[in-house]
Amino acid sequence: MSGNAKLEIRDLTMLYKTGDGVRNINLAVEQGELVTLLGPSGCGKTTILRTIGGFLQAASGQILISGKDITHMLPEKRPTAMVFQSYNLWPHMTVYENMAFGLKLRKVPKSEQKRRIAEMLEMIKMSGYEKKYPGQMSGGQQQRIAIGRSLLLQPDVLLLDEPFSALDAKIRSQMREELRKIQTDLNITVVFVTHDQEEAMALSDRIVVMNKGSFEQVGPPQEIYNRPASRYVADFIGEMNFIPMPDGSIKAVRPENVSVSPGTGGNLDGYVRTIMMLGHYIEMTVDTDCGIVKLFVSAEEAEQYKRGNPVALTLGESHRYNDDQSAAG
Repeated sequence: MSGNAKLEIRDLTMLYKTGDGVRNINLAVEQGELVTLLGPSGCGKTTILRTIGGFLQAASGQILISGKDITHMLPEKRPTAMVFQSYNLWPHMTVYENMAFGLKLRKVPKSEQKRRIAEMLEMIKMSGYEKKYPGQMSGGQQQRIAIGRSLLLQPDVLLLDEPFSALDAKIRSQMREELRKIQTDLNITVVFVTHDQEEAMALSDRIVVMNKGSFEQVGPPQEIYNRPASRYVADFIGEMNFIPMPDGSIKAVRPENVSVSPGTGGNLDGYVRTIMMLGHYIEMTVDTDCGIVKLFVSAEEAEQYKRGNPVALTLGESHRYNDDQSAAG
C-alpha cells in the first residue's frame, strides 16, 4: 500500500446473513483522488461505502484514514461525510438551517457558520437560496445542497452513493462537471459509487470494476476501457463486439475499431442490418456468420450504404478471451 494513502482498506470482509457481501477487499485511495466503485446492483459497492462510513460493521479487516484505524468508530466520530441518492435534507428546515445543522453539532461559532455557509453556497452556485425549503427546489438543487452540507464538515473522505441517479440526463451531466471542479479545487478525497459506466468514465481518477463482491479490475478509466482484464470488464465498460473464433476463444472488438467497405473480402463479410443516426455519428449493425457486429461510421460514409447491402468488415485493435472469461494472452 502507498505511504501517501488517505484511505486504506485492508482485507475487508462484510457479509450479510444471506452470505452476500464483500470478501478480502484491499484498496488504497490517495489524497485528492476520486475513486469510483462501479458495478451492477448487488455487487457490493454500496456495502463497501457504508462500511467505510460506519453504517455497516466489518466482519474482519481494517479501515484506516490518514493512517488511523477507524474500523470500530461510530459513524458520527469518523472523519467522513456521506451523500445519499435521496438527498436526506430535513424538509422542515431552510437551506441555511440544513447546512448549519452539522456545524452546530460541532459547536462552530455562529459567525464562522455564517461565513462558511455563504462561501459554500457560492461554490455550489446556490447563493440566495438560504431561506428556501427543500420542497421548493428541484432535485438537482437539493443534491447541490446535500453535497455542500457534507463539504462544510470538511471530511477527510467524502462518500457519494449514486448521488445523481435520480436526476435527468442533462442535469446529471452538469452535476458531474460541478462535482469534479469542486473536488479538484478543494483537493478532496472521494469514493463514489455508481452503476453508470459513463458517469464512472467521466468522473474518476481510477475505477474499481466490481463483480459479485470482489474486484475484477482497478485502474484509470483509459486503461479499463482500452485494456479490459476480463470479458466481464470488456462487456460492462462501453460497447463491445464479441466474435467467436475457430479455436474456441472470443475476440472482443470495440465498434470504433471496426471499419467497413462495400462488397466482400474483409476479416468478416455480411449484410447491413440497421443504420441508426445517433447525433454526430451513425451506428451500423452488420449480420455476419459470427453474429451481429456493431460499428460507427460518419454521416457522410453512411450515405453509400442501405439495408441489405453486402459489406466487408476489417477488425482493428482487439482482445481475446478464453471460455473462462480470462484474457487469452
